[in-house]
Formats: sequence, structure tokens, C-alpha cells
Amino acid sequence: MDEDRRPLAGIRVVDFTRVLAGPYATALMADLGADVIKIEGPGGDEYRHVGPFRDGESALFQTANRGKRSIVLDLRSPGDLATARGLAARADVLVENFRPGVMARLGLDAASLQAVNPGLVYASVSGFGQNGPHAARPAYDIIVQAMSGLMDLTGDPAGAPTMVGEAMADVAGGLFAAWGIMVALFDRSRTGRGRVVDLALFDALLSMMPSAAARVLVCDGDPLRTGNRHALSAPFGVYPAGQGHFAVAVLNDKLFSAFCDVIGQPALRDDPRMASDESRRAHEPVLAGAIAAWASGLTPAQAVAALSAAGVPASELASARDAWLSDQAQARGLATPVAHPVLGQVSLPEQPVHFSGSPRGARRAAPALDEHGAAIRAELETER
Repeated sequence: MDEDRRPLAGIRVVDFTRVLAGPYATALMADLGADVIKIEGPGGDEYRHVGPFRDGESALFQTANRGKRSIVLDLRSPGDLATARGLAARADVLVENFRPGVMARLGLDAASLQAVNPGLVYASVSGFGQNGPHAARPAYDIIVQAMSGLMDLTGDPAGAPTMVGEAMADVAGGLFAAWGIMVALFDRSRTGRGRVVDLALFDALLSMMPSAAARVLVCDGDPLRTGNRHALSAPFGVYPAGQGHFAVAVLNDKLFSAFCDVIGQPALRDDPRMASDESRRAHEPVLAGAIAAWASGLTPAQAVAALSAAGVPASELASARDAWLSDQAQARGLATPVAHPVLGQVSLPEQPVHFSGSPRGARRAAPALDEHGAAIRAELETER
């Protein structure tokens, strides 16, 4: 294998997406060496105008569009529409996240483009997919969280359903879109033909709740909120210490035995109420009381140290800032520096998978609006 070679080097992606789910998918591909050409309308991607801002630049746009090239095309203009078709005719992948039917009205649908470019992988990212009763409905992340059941499963049992503190529907959609595109590219290497990839945010988020699926589909259950406790296992959740909280995860009898020794309650091992994981969950308040009594005189760090020393998974509760700036995140290269003409050197997230023979870092910043328009048009003329 050539050293310093990114897995998607040589793959060209024409990116009609905006906001988050689609751009997240194509940013992952740009991280891996794909040439992602971001097509924007004259006003630019909406995320260029959404904060937080630093020196007039949207931080959200920077993170979701790193490593791409930008060209402005007004798809109402016949000339620009012809340019879009020309780019698609020479691309490996096209990704779009308009409402179903919009690309067909422009003559940029999969059938039309694959008739000219049979190897094109054509990915559509939408809230509810290309068919079904909700296909035409608009959707943002919170709408999909609400409709998927995730919000109903999140929060205090006695309180209201709670939105997850990140755009998980968009991220799930972006991940599965990128995964689907990779599968289609692999299949193309065997058949020479592209596929249509239809990804719905609703589908993606619902599929990322396997424990709820098991309870509904297999056991005909109705999962309810359990707050900071695992719905099926115990002790598995967040518990108080003297000066804060900590998380602990006990999922089998061996861990439970070690846990009992750490908290000074060896008799719990022989308590019939604690004979199985299911029974322990049914009697979780007993365990919660024992943990609270043990940890009341400890800091979260002390409680975590004692549990970790015995091999019991445990952690203090980190903030997002703590996590991104942690030694672990830095050692794994989860954010790497890029040079930006306005912001200077700035750290941006990078896709998390490590590939042998593929470097991390050395990426471009997100593009200015139409920054590469002239160069892309010139390339298109050369390739005609």
C-alpha cells in the first residue's frame, strides 16, 4: 500500500446538500480524500448564516463542510443547470437532500443522470425517504427525534420527554448515508454500475435504537423513560457521590461480584434479588441506596478510581469541552488543525476511523462561497 494515501483519493463527489445531515456525510468522505464539490445557490448553504460565529465565520459551517470545494450554481439558470449536469456526468457520487421530486423537476434525477453516467452512485438524503405517507413532509432534527420515539425515551420518568443534546437524527442520517454510498461504490467495483441510495433520517435514527426495537418488535413491549438508569440492566447508570455524580456499568455476574466488593456489600452477591441481571434491574432502588451510602463520603473521582481499580467500568461526568480537550481525544486525533484564511489555524473534527497507511490531518478548511467556482468550471471544460 502506498504510504500517505487516503482511501477515497480519486473519488469525485458532487454535493448538492446543505444544513447538516448531507454535509456531514460528505465531510466524512472529504476527510478520507474524496474531492467533494459543494454546489451552493447564490445565497450559500443556510449554515453559513447560523452561529456560533468567530470573526464572521460560522463555526457550524466550518465543521460540517471541511475539506470541500465550493461552486455557486443557480439551478434556475439554464447555463448553470447545464454545468451541474456536466459535473454529474463526470462524478463518482452525487448526494442531494432536497425534498423528493425537486431534482426530477430539474432533470437531475437518478434515472436521467445514470443514463449518461451508468457508474454514478446517486444518494438522496431526506427526512422520511422517497416513499411512504410522510415522504413530502419537511423535517429538521428535532422533528425526527420527536417522531422516532427517542425523545419519549429520554429524560426523567416523572418529567417531560427531552431532546437529546446534539443533532442525533442528522448525524445518524449522515453516517448511514456515507455508509450506503461506500457500499454502493464497493458494489460498483464489481459490476461497473452505480446504485440509488435512499436514506431517511427517520429510518436512520429509529435503527439506532436496538434495545427499544427488541422490546417493541420481539417482546411486544412499550419502552418507557428511565432517566439516568439503563432500562434493562443494573447497576447501570448515573449515581450520586459526595460532590457530584459518576457513571457505572455492570452488565454481568463477574462485574457484579467485583462491584459488591468495592462498595463493601459482599452479601449482595448472595441476595436472591440480585441473582440475575433482570432481577437486579427490578430491584435497582436497593442497589442505588447501597451505592449512595458508599459514595456519599467520596468525590466522583475517588469513586471512579476505586471501581476502575477493580475492573468495573466507571467514569466521571465530563463536559463536552472536557471531552474534546482530553488527552484521549488528542491522542486519537479526533480534531486536527487546518489553516483558514480568516480564522488562522483552527481545529476541526475529523472522521474517527483509523486506516493503516492513511494519514490524519493535512486537510483544507471549509470553502468560501464560490471559492473554487472558476477552477471547477475550467476543469469541466478540460474534461469535455
